[in-house]
Amino acid sequence: MQATLANSHPTNGASLALLDRPDVGAALAEIRRPVAVVGSVHGPRAVLLEGAGLLTQELLRQEVLAVLPPIYPEWLGERSFTASHGVRFPYVVGEMARGIATPQMTIEGVRAGVMAFYGSAGLDLATVEAGVREIQSALGPDSIGWGANLIHNVQSDGMELATVDLFHRLGVRYVSASAFMRLTPAVVLYAAKGLRRGADGQIVRAGHIFAKVSRDEIARQFLLPAPEDMLRALVADGRLTSEEAALASQIPIAEDITAEADSGGHTDNRALTVLLPRLISLRDEIAAAHRYAVLPRVGAAGGLGTPAAIAAAYAAGAAYVLTGSVNQSALESGLSPDARTLLALAESTDVAMAPAADMFEMGVTVQVLKRGTMFAQRGHRLADFYRRYSSLEDAPPEVLANLETTVLGRSVADIWADTEAFFAKSDPHQVERAAADPKHRMALVFRWYLFTGSQWARDGNTARRADYQIWCGPAMGAFNQWVRGSFLEPVEARTVRQIALNLLEGAATVTRAGQLRAAGVAMPPSAFDFRPRPLG
Repeated sequence: MQATLANSHPTNGASLALLDRPDVGAALAEIRRPVAVVGSVHGPRAVLLEGAGLLTQELLRQEVLAVLPPIYPEWLGERSFTASHGVRFPYVVGEMARGIATPQMTIEGVRAGVMAFYGSAGLDLATVEAGVREIQSALGPDSIGWGANLIHNVQSDGMELATVDLFHRLGVRYVSASAFMRLTPAVVLYAAKGLRRGADGQIVRAGHIFAKVSRDEIARQFLLPAPEDMLRALVADGRLTSEEAALASQIPIAEDITAEADSGGHTDNRALTVLLPRLISLRDEIAAAHRYAVLPRVGAAGGLGTPAAIAAAYAAGAAYVLTGSVNQSALESGLSPDARTLLALAESTDVAMAPAADMFEMGVTVQVLKRGTMFAQRGHRLADFYRRYSSLEDAPPEVLANLETTVLGRSVADIWADTEAFFAKSDPHQVERAAADPKHRMALVFRWYLFTGSQWARDGNTARRADYQIWCGPAMGAFNQWVRGSFLEPVEARTVRQIALNLLEGAATVTRAGQLRAAGVAMPPSAFDFRPRPLG
């Protein structure tokens, strides 16, 4: 066997870790081969092994400190994730709402071997159906490894139920449930519909829920079986059979829980190293109490924009990782080229919290890009105005006029005319409520701005660039810094495939670097800095 050993010697008291280490370079370049760590006069060295990693007599005569197995990106997470969902990698392309995670992004994600979700939240049902059919046409009607987004609708459970009905009709087998503040009938319906027992007696799901959560109390609801009162009501409505309801009472609502840390969009800005271990512990507690036959998996999202961050998530116990912000700058993103260019310039500090359009009255915020846009600042001006006045008419005329000029960019009368016409068709109750409650009318006007900001970013309306709403977390800036000077720096070179493969390959390389260091090998400064490269 040929051993890859370095011949360099420390000189003038220089630290071995600062010297060129070809043995380390080879071990990091060949992560799919086993490696032995052997003692030497200069400290532990890495020796690549052939085949199954058997040690030769020559190596056995040396001081063998450790033998490290091959590392494949496919093996970084929970093996049951890839087996259950029919994907190659324990990696998810997240469901960026309003079609930012386009059907094409979903298709390319699946073709790259990862799980991918269509960003169907916030789109009308006809558009959602067209997107799902585009995916099915490209991947096949019985394809797996992809799904669509079901977002919490605080104004209407009916919209959630209509979306689930559409998913059932189209045969969407995976749903990512996001921004939920409580369990709703639509979630329970999707989880329970089609449940049956397999030949081995195990409960088989027809629909799989990925629940994206950032709080213990919400995670608990998804980890527990469906509430009996909701199941009874769905049976009474004819939406579930008694058999489906009985089976649903024995399994968790979701078998995949995504711990959403400091992310773009709806977020509690929590640290992943705090949130992930807590949810894993909660999962273990609930699974033991209910004696689940299948242990729910806990994945990680938020702040994942570099190989080191991905590797850290896996090392902390994540069954899979989910990326979001970084995919918005990909070619397949639904954002306009102008908005994607702004994202590619972002640093990790170029983010801010802004009022959320869908939960404005509740004071809920979302994390957005602040570099190149004034959306966050202007959104907060609307929130301050809403708190200060009981109606638009209650404000001094000059104050309202200034708001129209410097924030809204249109008169309140024009905005309300469009808003009233929209809700007259989609949700007449909102118009009726606005007529009786002037403060609600004000909220709807302000929600027009907050909602349309994301549309301007998708359309590339450069006249309203300062009002772009681009959901973005710190991971975007970390990603930009990582790819600087590489083939992934230009926006036109960023594809969801290359982003995923490089993050995964890099995470595997960083993982091996950590193993070598733990075995005593002195690591050069570049050992944990995997550089992006075109991958097949």
